[in-house]
Amino acid sequence: MVLGIGIDIIEIDRIKKSIDRFGDQFLKKIYTTIELEYCLKKKNKYQHLAARFAAKEAIYKALSNDTSEVYSWQDVEIYNEVNGLPKVKFYGNLKDYLNHGKELKISMSHSENYVTCVAILYTAK
Repeated sequence: MVLGIGIDIIEIDRIKKSIDRFGDQFLKKIYTTIELEYCLKKKNKYQHLAARFAAKEAIYKALSNDTSEVYSWQDVEIYNEVNGLPKVKFYGNLKDYLNHGKELKISMSHSENYVTCVAILYTAK
């Protein structure tokens, strides 16, 4: 059963401008160390950073129907499996959230200027 759906789209340039303006303060507020290590070594780092930003926004929207937990940007981490499939790991107040028969799937996509992500929260049966 679907518990929540979230979607987000963002301009890659918006993330670049935020990084140019706020630097490490922005990066450390939004991204985990693992996310930064992954994204900053990529040729198009802003595209990868924007994808994780959009994913976190989409996940927030998907979870908002199912939880009232207060959590930070850092409590949601996006990583890739060896085959490239994006996955989510929770920390802090959300650490055990998916251990209660729930699953979360995300899908990210990008063009030259935009990144989008869809998140679906559902019961695992």
